[in-house]
Amino acid sequence: MLLRQLEYLVALARERHFARAAAACFVSQPSLSAGIRKLERELDIPIVQHGARFQGLTPEGERVLLWAHRILGDRDALQQEIAAMHGRLTGTLRLGAIPTALTVTSLLTTPFCERHPGAGVRLESLSSREIMRRLAEFEIDAALTYLDDETLQGVHRLPLYEERYVLLTPEDEPVHGAGRDGDATDGDAAGGPNGDAGAVSWSRAARLPLCLLSPRMRNRRILDGLFAADGATASPAVESDTVDGLYAHLASGRWSSVISHAWLHMFGIPAGMRVVRLHDDGGVSRPRVGLVFAAHEPRPAMVRALLEVAEGARVRDSLDELLSAHLES
Repeated sequence: MLLRQLEYLVALARERHFARAAAACFVSQPSLSAGIRKLERELDIPIVQHGARFQGLTPEGERVLLWAHRILGDRDALQQEIAAMHGRLTGTLRLGAIPTALTVTSLLTTPFCERHPGAGVRLESLSSREIMRRLAEFEIDAALTYLDDETLQGVHRLPLYEERYVLLTPEDEPVHGAGRDGDATDGDAAGGPNGDAGAVSWSRAARLPLCLLSPRMRNRRILDGLFAADGATASPAVESDTVDGLYAHLASGRWSSVISHAWLHMFGIPAGMRVVRLHDDGGVSRPRVGLVFAAHEPRPAMVRALLEVAEGARVRDSLDELLSAHLES
């Protein structure tokens, strides 16, 4: 059995098309097909449901595919380990991140590349479910995601920061005192029930012309829960499934939004807008974001190198200091 044959199988399962899989492996289609057939003969099982077109893998083929991912992952880890033993980490760090955590990845990837100039980084925006699949199939080394996500199974976690939420609103938006509809907002200026001086209530923020992430995003579901805890429901005029799409609308000066403080690292504050503190969430635990990686031993050299950088990066402190600077400006 050759590792190349396993690479053919992985490519075929990913592309679900013989010609595209061959192109991904930089071989001809007959060469890829011959390699798959040879693997079937060596294992004495059918791997591919044969037909004029690719129709999927057999149950035996699905099991072989799982081992192929593991064997190829171990091959890559071995190569990285040998390079690390000689004092020069090489290869590519394959890092995934949920869309709302992409904004802080440079706090890790920049010092990683500075410490390991012989290594590169490939960063992908992934859903939490896709992160679990990619980790299980050895297609990524680690990922940034919410650490309390119910889809996370069989992984190690390294907390990096807790999301803090603030109101991003036009400078001329009257967020304290009476709202646009004339309703009183008692406590907004004085700090409300939790004594947050100068903070705005969630119910007051809900009455602003809002732009928020779409409900399918975890961040939006968290915010909806916080609005509800203050007896309000947010009805945004604009919804986006990306943070940059949200900021593109905020730049117009027409909309307000509730954002994670981590987004300030990448996007800052658009011209003509300001950051306003929101009332304390009443003891609701803030969602933790951090690194997750497969619970395999020995731990690959690439993962060890990333963890060393992450532990010294002071991500939480850096984001908190940035938020304080914006609130005081």
